[in-house]
Amino acid sequence: MQVTREDLNPCTIQLTISCDPEQVQNGITRTFKDLAKRIRVPGFRPGTAPRAVLEKMVSPEEVNEMALDNIVRSAFRAALKEQELQPYSQPSVELKEMKPEEGVCEFVAKVPLEPQVQLGEYKDLPVEVPKLEVEEDEVEAQIEELRKRRSTREVVKNRGVLEGDVAVVNVSIEGEADEGRTFMAIAGKTFPDLDQALLGMKAEEMKSAELSFPEGFQEADWAGQKHKVKITLRSLSAVKLPELDESFAQEFSTESVEELREKVRNVLVGAKVAMRDEYVVEQIMDALLKSSEIHVPDTMWEQVTRQRLREIAMEQREEGKSLEEYAKEQGMTAETLEEELRREAQTFVKRAVAIQRIFKDEQMKLTQHDLSTELIAMARELEIEPDELLKQLKASNSIEDVHHRAINRKVSEFLRESAKIVEVGG
Repeated sequence: MQVTREDLNPCTIQLTISCDPEQVQNGITRTFKDLAKRIRVPGFRPGTAPRAVLEKMVSPEEVNEMALDNIVRSAFRAALKEQELQPYSQPSVELKEMKPEEGVCEFVAKVPLEPQVQLGEYKDLPVEVPKLEVEEDEVEAQIEELRKRRSTREVVKNRGVLEGDVAVVNVSIEGEADEGRTFMAIAGKTFPDLDQALLGMKAEEMKSAELSFPEGFQEADWAGQKHKVKITLRSLSAVKLPELDESFAQEFSTESVEELREKVRNVLVGAKVAMRDEYVVEQIMDALLKSSEIHVPDTMWEQVTRQRLREIAMEQREEGKSLEEYAKEQGMTAETLEEELRREAQTFVKRAVAIQRIFKDEQMKLTQHDLSTELIAMARELEIEPDELLKQLKASNSIEDVHHRAINRKVSEFLRESAKIVEVGG
């Protein structure tokens, strides 16, 4: 066996391993011994079926896959012993060449070593934050949003179209014999020519107009064209907001409009406090990474990058789009998107390692209450019951996610409490 070592960085060793023919043959022999134990062959006791019989029962592809696993595992263990390496976490392996019949197997393994961390100062760091204020117009905006959520739609018969009305419109090109095409539109939110034509029209009214359809119009054969059309307003309705009175306030467990405003104000204050707390931790972590020397294995952030790429690709497939189309929408190519994800993954992993080190250095401990609180928070985010989430996490061997999040929360609280927060602005 030939092993070529390259130290990529203080925490990542790359081993290029070329197996001897004997190692390849031993891996294949081991594979058939494993198959003999696993497969029941009439006339033979378990583990005694000859290779020639097994070869007829198992596809060459399956044999090669199992053999590769045996060969790589054995050769990798031997290479680690030779190089006196102890992996910190799961290594990554890339196959370069595999020809069992010629006794050839070559692969490259990245061996992750323990992260090296020298933290800068993280206590008593000064952080400037905007002064926490809730303006009256913010309260009124939220009240209006609550009214919109309780809104109803009313048919409009005694007036023309106003901006914001919901109109069912039929548009037909003059001179064509078809019945036109019917759309539901929000007046003022379609495109300039149609918005202008609709204003003032009443239900069942018709008018002729010349419309320049935009390039992105939903009817592809009309997009980017100008046509003289007949517009028929089939129906018209408007959104009716409930009156802002005691009856409305009582729907939100308050007795008066003023009490409702105060409740909304308190909710806004809570939201701003949470945002400010998050901002404080972000500022501290940014400063900490700049003042620290942190080396992490490439395998850690490479795994995060691959996972994020898979998630994005899956999300885009559900929307009928490719990863390349998504990247283009973000003003990037697929290559630059991956590069950006790699950069973010490196920062993410370094921050996680720094948080773990602070947790250890400050001799923090997780209580059952910490874990329960985090589980409930995760369940709320996913909109499922905590017991159901716990079952899912156990089934997928992901219970450590709760521990990691609880550690992150505990360290974040510690950093906020130790920071010197200065309010600026007014």
